[in-house]
Amino acid sequence: MRIGCPKEIKNHEYRVGLTPESAKELIVQGNEVWIETQAGCGIDATDEQYVEAGAKIVDTPDEIFAECEMVVKVKEPQAVERAKLREGQILYTYLHLAPDPDQTRELVESGVTAIAYETVTGPGGQLPLLKPMSQVAGRMSVQAGATALEKAHGGRGVLLGGVPGVMPGKVVVIGGGVVGFNAAQMAAGLGADVTILDRDPDVLEKVGTHFEARASTRFSNAANLYDAVCGADLVIGAVLIPGAAAPKLVTREMLGDMQKGAVLVDVAIDQGGCFETSKPTTHADPTYVVDDIVHYCVANMPGAVARTSTYALNNVTLPHALRIARMGWKKALGNDPHLAEGLNVHAGEVTYEAVARELSYDYRPVAEVLTA
Repeated sequence: MRIGCPKEIKNHEYRVGLTPESAKELIVQGNEVWIETQAGCGIDATDEQYVEAGAKIVDTPDEIFAECEMVVKVKEPQAVERAKLREGQILYTYLHLAPDPDQTRELVESGVTAIAYETVTGPGGQLPLLKPMSQVAGRMSVQAGATALEKAHGGRGVLLGGVPGVMPGKVVVIGGGVVGFNAAQMAAGLGADVTILDRDPDVLEKVGTHFEARASTRFSNAANLYDAVCGADLVIGAVLIPGAAAPKLVTREMLGDMQKGAVLVDVAIDQGGCFETSKPTTHADPTYVVDDIVHYCVANMPGAVARTSTYALNNVTLPHALRIARMGWKKALGNDPHLAEGLNVHAGEVTYEAVARELSYDYRPVAEVLTA
């Protein structure tokens, strides 16, 4: 199969879909790999390294979209990229379609076969292709929140870990999954006063056992959520419903009862955000203020630590890419029900139920596509 990897063009996105090492793995299997020039510069991977791996360097993304059977990316295709996609082509990347009707419509219109990293499953309902970026984003959320809390950045002027004789900052993490667990680890490590909210008793037991006295747990009902958020210096939104839009848990009304200069970090922004006042921001302009509350809503947080993120992502995406290239998408998905969960759009139809429901499309089950 001819596989192409264009340079990412989203604002301050420095990751790359294939490292030179991943390109070599694909080439060893008999595939042809095309890399857009300078695609790996954000992780200090040079064109020469890709050439040494056996890849072909092309000057423009147009060549990749026109000639390659599978396109491997990191972030969702931007509008100019979507216009280049074509019927029968495989797109393998993060998509986050539920809160993005324009992208969904244009992918449907293109006829592309779109496999989304974030909905590929693993044993026990895990999301193994999302997990490493959730780990990165969870850890980064505390770094970002700590910076936003500084007075010069509009925050309360609170040091999360405090100092002897001064209370530490209060961090509230909404959601005890991968993002929330990693956020809590970082916050607790800094010495902050950490509270984790979740609705799943098993999750609360797991995080409670892990953190012991270093963090508190509370069941996430309306009263507990309100109480925790209003007393917090930093609130991290770490809620995920796979493939669907995130629920709006912190309302605009609640902001008025929060402490002036408190910070909201919405890690769920890729799925529409879990705060009512959230809107996507970029690394170039990461924060804004609503009702004296600082909002950090960068939609590609791991892009800021591109080298760590790219290698962590390639570790989990490459094995599926190898199988798709070896077998073809239909056989690869047919042989692996977990990979089949990643099919979101195919040949003008939406094949992921949560996306179809959120955006009012007719839903075609993947099983029907694979047996057609």
